[in-house]
Parts: sequence; structure tokens; C-alpha cells
Amino acid sequence: MPKMKTHKGTAKRIKITSTGKLTRRRAFGNHMLAKKSKSRKRAIGTTAIVTGLAVKNIKRALGI
Repeated sequence: MPKMKTHKGTAKRIKITSTGKLTRRRAFGNHMLAKKSKSRKRAIGTTAIVTGLAVKNIKRALGI
């Protein structure tokens, strides 16, 4: 069997924490920021933890 290849697009977007959780960037932070509140923009700037069934698929794509 050949080795599993890492999905490079996923690897650039998802980081793994020391405890094995997956972190990602939040959406809606690139343009039309004038209409968004300060608190909303601050929340968009933080990282989020990937939850649910997506974790299994992403870990498979990363080869973990």
C-alpha cells in the first residue's frame, strides 16, 4: 500500500493543538467590515475549534 498523502489545502488552514484538537480561522472577516460591530470583528479575529463530524474527516485528510 502506498502512503497516505496529506491534503495540503487542509494542512494550511487547520492547526493541531497540543491536546489534539483542531483549530481554524473564522469566516466573514475579509471585507465589508465597516457595517460589522467592533465586538463582532473581534470575535471573527479569534480562532475556533472544529467540532462535530468534520473532525474525523479533517484528521483523515491530514493523515493523523
